[in-house]
Order: sequence, then C-alpha cells, then structure tokens
Amino acid sequence: MNRAIVVFNAGSTSLKFAAYAVEAGGALSMLCVGRIDSMQGDPHFVVKNAAGKPWDAHEWGEGHAIDHRTALPFIIAWLEANLAGTKVVAAGHRVVLGGTRFEAPVRIEGDVLDYLDSLAAMEPSHQPFNVHGARAFAEAFPGLPQVACFDTSFHRTMPEVAQTYAVPQDVRDAGVRHWGYHGISYDYISRQVPKFAPAARRVIVAHLGGGASMCAMLDGKSVETTMGFAGVSGLPMATRSGDVPPGALFYLLRRKLFDDATLEKMLYERSGLLGLSGISGDMRVLQESADPRAVAAIESFVYAMTKYAGAYATVLGGLDAFVFTAGIGENSVPLRAALCGKLAWLGVKLDAQANTSGGPRISTPDSGVSVWVIPTNEELMIAQHTLALI
Repeated sequence: MNRAIVVFNAGSTSLKFAAYAVEAGGALSMLCVGRIDSMQGDPHFVVKNAAGKPWDAHEWGEGHAIDHRTALPFIIAWLEANLAGTKVVAAGHRVVLGGTRFEAPVRIEGDVLDYLDSLAAMEPSHQPFNVHGARAFAEAFPGLPQVACFDTSFHRTMPEVAQTYAVPQDVRDAGVRHWGYHGISYDYISRQVPKFAPAARRVIVAHLGGGASMCAMLDGKSVETTMGFAGVSGLPMATRSGDVPPGALFYLLRRKLFDDATLEKMLYERSGLLGLSGISGDMRVLQESADPRAVAAIESFVYAMTKYAGAYATVLGGLDAFVFTAGIGENSVPLRAALCGKLAWLGVKLDAQANTSGGPRISTPDSGVSVWVIPTNEELMIAQHTLALI
C-alpha cells in the first residue's frame, strides 16, 4: 500500500488540494492537484495529474450548494478510488495565522483549532475558513493525523523592533503586531536560494501574485516583510489596497461613507490594481491594455516595490540577491524588467535575454546583485512539514 499526504487550502467557497506520494526515504512526489470551486452556487471539481494535464471533473449542478463537510470526503474518496493502491495517511492545512502560540507547524490536536479560531477576527478573510476546513476533516476522518502550517510562522524571526507597533501595551496584548504573511512561500524559497546563490546572505524575495508582498531575509531568516497586521497592507495587490494611511480610513468612517464591514470589503475587494485602473486586478489584462489607467496602475505597483526594496536593502546592510516568485513574479517579463531598472543604483544589471526566457538567473554575470526567478511551491512545503510531524 502506497502512502499519500494531502494538502488543503480551504476558502469560503472553494477548496484547493494537492496530493503527494511518500516515497522511500521520505521523498515526496506529486500525484495530482485540484480544486472545488463555487461551493455555494454551482460547485464543480477539477483535477490535474502531476504533469498538469486535465484528469477528471465533476459537477454537482447549479443551485446544489455543498460545504467542506461534503467536499473533503469527496476528495479523499476520489483520490483513493483513482490512485490504485494508495492510502491517504495525513492531511496538511494552510492556515494564515498562528498567533503568538504557534511559531512553527503543529499537529492538530487538543485545543489547537479552538485557539486558531479565536484569531479569526484578526484575519477574517482567510482564518475562519482555514480552521473550518480542518474541523470538517477531523469530523470526517478522526483517525487521520492533521498538521497546520502557518503563513505567519516564518516571520517570527523578525527582530522584536520590527514586530512591534507604537501602540499602548494593552493594544499590543490584544494581538496588534506585525505578523507578516506568505510565510509558507518564503519558507520554501529560503531553502531554494542556496541552490542557486550559495554565497547570498542578504536577499529580498518578491512574492507577486493576486496577493503580493516582499520579504527581506538574512541567512535565510525573515527580518522584515511588507504585509503587516493583516494581509491587506504593504504592496498594492490585485484587489487589495496595500498601504493606506489610517487617517484616510477614519475620515471615510466619519463621513459615514462606509461602516467597518463595507470599508473592509472596499479595501480587500475593490482596491489595488483594480481600484487604480478601474479595469482589472489581473496584471496580464493590464499589461495588454493601452489605457493610461492600466499603465498608471502598473507604475504604482513598481513604485511600491522600488520603495520597499530600497528600505529593505538598508535594513539588510546591502543586497546580495533578489528573487521573483509566484504568478506575476514568475511570468511577467516586463514587470521584472521595470523593477530591475529601478534597482540599477544597487548594482542590478538585467540580462534581457535571460529575463525573456524566464531565468532562473536573469542578471548579467557582472551584476552587483544576482537576480533570480524561482518558482514557489507552498503545497510541497506544507506536505514536507506534515510528513515531519506525523
């Protein structure tokens, strides 16, 4: 019987998964990846094989809402029916926030889920759904071990001064601090950088996708990151605002243009590249558009990255390597070129041909800072942590 680990990322109306075979010696190899979308309206399941080719699909029918208690057993049953001789032995879950209690991945047992649920008010767009998925799995498969991996854990190596906001102690005690996110991705990239640039100690990584952030690393450890208390601050993103002055938000509330719920929805769903352009939050759409608003939105994104890169180079005391990762970072040739041009003062010299071909190295041999395109793999990182804890 072959053993498999399944990784889940539970959202409000979606459930993403990836399955990995546990090979001899503890190596992991991908079996398939898939998702169930539109769970509350028109749920449909799709899965691809390890090569990325479509494998199977299923639809429940429009108006046939399902929840995680239905979706999770369906996925496990499909896996064990379609992967001959394979038995799921554990599940790993992406959970955005581990709080002060969990600074590393943890087995889900005892009061772990109750504690994680208590943090939902800090990051309501992801945390409650991540926890709900883990609860549903525990109810359906009480005998299978589960592991929670946190986006915040990687950033707990930031110096205390970088984690602390200048607010009173009672406010800090309530959980207001610089948490940082995308940590699972940064954890993975930190382990890949030595394979490409073994001498690089001072590294900036740009995780650029629908959600976007940057992280300054020293010797593979996080020392600063752009996302702060919640996943809405830092860089402008597809539909999330990035940094907005608190005074502007107080103003909108005083004017009664928003209440707390509609203000949060505006900042998370109507802002960022979408808000700036009025066209789309998709970088691909904006780069194909000649509309001046699309051009301005991209320029704003590059400006924010330039500003943070300069600050982080100062925090690090210099810069040895810069890494692009995630959907935009791995695929947008013009965006990488634009940022590298802004960082020429740091010694960055772009190899245009290498950039067009996607790297992995996209800087010239004599560049003062080596620049790389390294694909991230959050699912594999979660699977590895899960295997280590079961």
